[in-house]
Amino acid sequence: MDGELPCLVTLSDDELREISSGTLGHYQKGARSFWAGTRHHDVSQNVEALIRHLPGPPPQTVLDLGCGPGRDLAVFRDLGYVAIGLDGAEEFVSMAREYSGCEVLHQDFLALDLAHERFDGVFANASLFHVPSQELPRVLGELWASLKPGGALFSSNPHGPNREGWSGDRYGCYLDLEEWRRFATAAAFVELEHYYRPPGQPRHRQPWLASVWRKRAR
Repeated sequence: MDGELPCLVTLSDDELREISSGTLGHYQKGARSFWAGTRHHDVSQNVEALIRHLPGPPPQTVLDLGCGPGRDLAVFRDLGYVAIGLDGAEEFVSMAREYSGCEVLHQDFLALDLAHERFDGVFANASLFHVPSQELPRVLGELWASLKPGGALFSSNPHGPNREGWSGDRYGCYLDLEEWRRFATAAAFVELEHYYRPPGQPRHRQPWLASVWRKRAR
C-alpha cells in the first residue's frame, strides 16, 4: 500500500466474522427472491464502462466479484470474455454456475484467495461496499495483485457520508467520492472515470457511485 488510511470503525476479529456471517446469511436466505428482483436490472452502462477500459478485446478474463446468481456473468460470457464469478453465498454460487455455465469461486470477500495476475478486469458491481473500511485496503490490494499489468477495476457502490454499519442484517460501508478515491489510489489504482447512477436523474436520486480504475505499477 502507498499509505495507511484511517478506518471509519475499528472492528475485532469476532465482529468481522459476525459481519461476514450475517451479510452472507442475508443473501443465502433470500437468494431466490433476490434473483427475481434483480435479474432484469439494466447495468449495461456499468458493463460498458469496464469493457472500454480493458487492456484488449475478448477473450480477456473478467472476474465478476460478488456475481450473485450470475446475471452479469452471463453477459460477459456472451460478449466473448472468459467470465469467472465469485461469491460468498453458497446458494448464489450454485445458481450462478447453473445459469451461466461459467467457473464460479466460492469465497468470502474477507478471505479472498485469488491467483496472481489472473484477470484483465474485475467487475465489482454492488459488492465492495460490504467490505468494512478497516479491511478495504487489504481487499483492494488483493484485487490489485489478481489483475494483470494494466488491468482495470470497475466498482459501483451506494455512496454516503463516510459512515458504515448494519442496515438490517447486512453490513455496509457508504463512502463519498473523495474517500473512495483515497482508498483506491492508496491501493495503487489510477482513476479513469466515475459517474453516478441511475443516469438522467438529479444527484439526490442517484444513490450509486460508479468508478473505473487502472492498475498501476508500485
